[in-house]
Amino acid sequence: MDSFHEVRFPVGVSFGATGGPERRNEIVALTSGRERRNLRFAQSRRHFDAGTGVRSLADLYEIISFFEARRGSFHGFRFRDPFDMKSCPPDNAPSATDQIIGTGDAATASFQLIKRYGSGADSYLRRICKPVEGSVRVSVDGMERSDPADFTVDHEIGIVTFGPSAIPANGQVVRAGYEFDVPARFDTERIAISLSAFKAGQIPSIPIVEIEP
Repeated sequence: MDSFHEVRFPVGVSFGATGGPERRNEIVALTSGRERRNLRFAQSRRHFDAGTGVRSLADLYEIISFFEARRGSFHGFRFRDPFDMKSCPPDNAPSATDQIIGTGDAATASFQLIKRYGSGADSYLRRICKPVEGSVRVSVDGMERSDPADFTVDHEIGIVTFGPSAIPANGQVVRAGYEFDVPARFDTERIAISLSAFKAGQIPSIPIVEIEP
């Protein structure tokens, strides 16, 4: 069986989830009072608890079914981050000029979708691997490409590929806008549920962690 299933965790539950990005840094205090810092991982990793999104017994049944179909933590899946799911601010609609994904050289046809956090030399570039099908818009030098023959999108790895007659010329800036999911898996081997506790307002813990697809 494939280790990643191209299915999305129940969206209604994910929008009530808590969580966000995690960094792993080492900070050593020196005798001089200064600090020495080491960035252990170049990429952040997101953790979520979807239990806070469960609102009904129907939600619980749906989660159990999804958990079983993924064989617990064995298979990865798509997760809709309730806080960061677009190439633009969450209240906006993606546009074809949201994110710079590369510069043409008249030969390169494929470009990885990325999302930029911050600006200048301190920008963090996040690779976007799971764009939402039908949401990707692309522009070259500010002009949106809308002809289906201009480009294709691999929605499983997040790569935009231009057709032979549409490859960006030397120096042309390639931009894209999109919605995206987070590749994730369950970060537990069991889901502990008590019906009486749930009716009393106790929320089950459903940990989910971001993965490399």
